[in-house]
Amino acid sequence: MSDYYEDPTQNPKSREYKGPRAKLSDLFPYVRPHRKALIFALVLSVLGSALALAQPLLIGQLIESVEQNLDISTLAIAIVTLVIVGALVNAFQFYLLYRTGEGVVLSTRKALVARLLRLPIYQYDKRRIGDLVSRVGSDSTLLKAVLTQGLVDALGGLLQFFGAIIVMAFIDPVLLGSTLVVVFTAVFAISFTGRKIRSATTKAQMRVGEMSAAVERALSAIRTIRAARAEARETEEIYKDAEAAYQQGLSIAKLSAVVAPIAQVAFNTAFIVVLGLGGLRVATGETTIASLVTFVILLFFMVGPLISAFGAYTSVMGALGALARIQEIMVLDEEEPGEPKAHRVALNQTAITFENVSFHYEADEDEQAKGILNSISFEIPRGSRVALVGPSGAGKSTVFSLIERFYEPTGGQILLDGQPVKDFSRAALREQIGYVEQDAPVLAGTIRDNLLLGKESASDEDLNSVIAKVNLTEVLNRDTKGLDAQVGEDGIMLSGGERQRLAIARALLATPAILLLDESTSALDGPNEQRMREAIDAVAENRTLMVIAHRLSTVVDSDLILVLENGQIVGSGTHSELVKSTPLYTELAKHQLLV
Repeated sequence: MSDYYEDPTQNPKSREYKGPRAKLSDLFPYVRPHRKALIFALVLSVLGSALALAQPLLIGQLIESVEQNLDISTLAIAIVTLVIVGALVNAFQFYLLYRTGEGVVLSTRKALVARLLRLPIYQYDKRRIGDLVSRVGSDSTLLKAVLTQGLVDALGGLLQFFGAIIVMAFIDPVLLGSTLVVVFTAVFAISFTGRKIRSATTKAQMRVGEMSAAVERALSAIRTIRAARAEARETEEIYKDAEAAYQQGLSIAKLSAVVAPIAQVAFNTAFIVVLGLGGLRVATGETTIASLVTFVILLFFMVGPLISAFGAYTSVMGALGALARIQEIMVLDEEEPGEPKAHRVALNQTAITFENVSFHYEADEDEQAKGILNSISFEIPRGSRVALVGPSGAGKSTVFSLIERFYEPTGGQILLDGQPVKDFSRAALREQIGYVEQDAPVLAGTIRDNLLLGKESASDEDLNSVIAKVNLTEVLNRDTKGLDAQVGEDGIMLSGGERQRLAIARALLATPAILLLDESTSALDGPNEQRMREAIDAVAENRTLMVIAHRLSTVVDSDLILVLENGQIVGSGTHSELVKSTPLYTELAKHQLLV
């Protein structure tokens, strides 16, 4: 791409970002798989032009036959045949171009979806999700316009256009009114079935909207999908919506292919009317046959290619703008390119180790990076229950993000079972770790859909068992559909506590050796907090559990509590030890009436 400056989210110290630009050549990789269809369409365009060129020649002979009182039935049949055949050729060419355009859109959408669900996490933090979704919807649709709004037709009609320019010197002004009749007749023919096309287009936009909603649904819960290693399954589901949009697009192509011959016939009918008026002028001596033929050639070979040229230019400019936005995403690196390699290790006595780990986000050139974590070190024994507590902004959630490798430390290293996490593929790492986010996202769909994100092959028995472990059976009993009950957009049909417990159940299905719970009691009242404590007790059995909590009552019985403040560990130990040794923890415990 030309004039494409480096993405500032990749390197904030790069040159000034002036926005992406695309050249026509950047479109070729998207069109190349369809080159055979495009070549065939170009051949049809040339054939259509040849058929059109033959018509005025026969019409000239028809006029001469009329002047000489000869039989014109054969010529009339030949002219009508050429008109109909030419219209059918143009209709098939139009459908072929539209179908090819839809194919380009489909392949582009698939490539974008596959890339969007695999971008590094920081890309989602720095970009608007709705803007990313628009690349898959409206921007990819504009690529179709290059092929369906006259690009190939413009190339095929280039010789006709310049030929008409030469002939313009011989225009007959009196026939100008007839030209306007031709134009308005064509417009009328197009608008005649415009309502049906408008309805079909509305349905197509609805399909695109459904696909965009599916993409946004997945991206809004990308950490959950990534932690559950469900990228491939979500990608396949979005592919289905993309296929539905593709099929609806073909329906529009069929309707448009019907409109095209109607317009062509109407245009040529009006064209013959112009010839009749011109013939009258020839008969009265007001013009010559040569002038009439000149005007006919100009009308036929100038108006069509000129309209195609304007349409092609407009569509190409719009498509190049959309292509630049698509390319902006496609040039970004995936979180982990290529197929991940399995990496399993023997279980170590120490599950997770932080060795002088520091982290800060990239800062702008005129700003100083602010440390989120500052050289923290700790060990998490396997099978233990560990809590991270501290004020908001202390760096607790960042610890979990680094364990999951959503981000990489800017200093120090993290070990899993005594081995650096960088030695693991992200898929192998996340296979051993379950992660429940602070907001506990619930995806639109059924309870079953949400649970199967954690383990696609889970049986109904597995699902009911894990629901019972987190005290969520009552939710199934509220609806006769049970596991197939809808949870609504973002889980609106569930309470905050139920959403959190459902998220924990989803993570448990994958039977991870390590479970990370971020603020798992943040939305709970007293009774539900007790239920959550019971659920945590149940899931902590035979696994390592790390919990971030503001409510100390849920973690006072932890084997180890780490107290964080300003990115540093200011205390570690049990509840009773910290109350005596760590002022910050003592203050937190007093505010919650625990001392």
